[in-house]
Amino acid sequence: MSSVIIDGKAIAKKKRIEIKRKVEQLKIQGIIPGLAVILVGEDSASKTYVRNKQKACMETGIQSFLFEYEASVTETVLIEKIKELNDKEDVHGILVQLPLPKHINPKNIIQAISPDKDVDGFHPINIGKMVSGEDGFVPCTPLGIIHLLNEINYTIRGKHAVVVGRSNIVGKPMAQLLLNMDATVTICHSKTNQLENYTKNADLLICAVGKAKFLGKNHVKDGAVVIDVGMNRDETGKLCGDVDFNHVKDVASYITPVPGGVGPMTITMLLENVIKAAKNINKI
Repeated sequence: MSSVIIDGKAIAKKKRIEIKRKVEQLKIQGIIPGLAVILVGEDSASKTYVRNKQKACMETGIQSFLFEYEASVTETVLIEKIKELNDKEDVHGILVQLPLPKHINPKNIIQAISPDKDVDGFHPINIGKMVSGEDGFVPCTPLGIIHLLNEINYTIRGKHAVVVGRSNIVGKPMAQLLLNMDATVTICHSKTNQLENYTKNADLLICAVGKAKFLGKNHVKDGAVVIDVGMNRDETGKLCGDVDFNHVKDVASYITPVPGGVGPMTITMLLENVIKAAKNINKI
């Protein structure tokens, strides 16, 4: 048995064409969706992520505003800037690129963003809405994974989903989304004893622990759908995921590659959230 590879790059490209069409329709109504990004410091990975977000905005017609600060910037200055952006009519989404320098508390920064403009879906109010099944903003990576599963016509209801990873950005919201969609959900992590006892029972296995090739063939049930959120470097310096792709693809029915799987969907769903914010703010 060999897996069907879920081409996240192609699915993201298709979705962005749809997003561009939505932006054009909003522009006819005099609304230009706008995303403000705050970047602090000189972290190379953060700069790359921000550059990719700006490029995606440009491709789809979304207006982007970049505000860059030295790593020494104070928390107070950032919060004042966020408050200013909360009040700007041409800014519909606000994103603060993480991680932040150690002297800045990310919780304070996230909570300063208006929940109506929290397109990352990290604000406690949006997290609360997700837990209670209300409409709000959902973190972009879990939202992108749901879109990938929809694209392969995967029925989530009734399935046993195992999420390996418990971060606030991926693991926890992913588990909640799946629960909201009537899956039976088990949450594991890197310190779970006898991990394979749980993962081997998964119809849907999602791994987001940030450890290269953490899950092997022995962790996966025959025919399971495997979603790899990891982005790591192997011993040769090559990009790889949390899943040992070359071995797991022999047992999984569907699998996402790294790169080219979940990654392209994250920024794509950010754009989708910006459009949602623009519509909500303008009561469309």
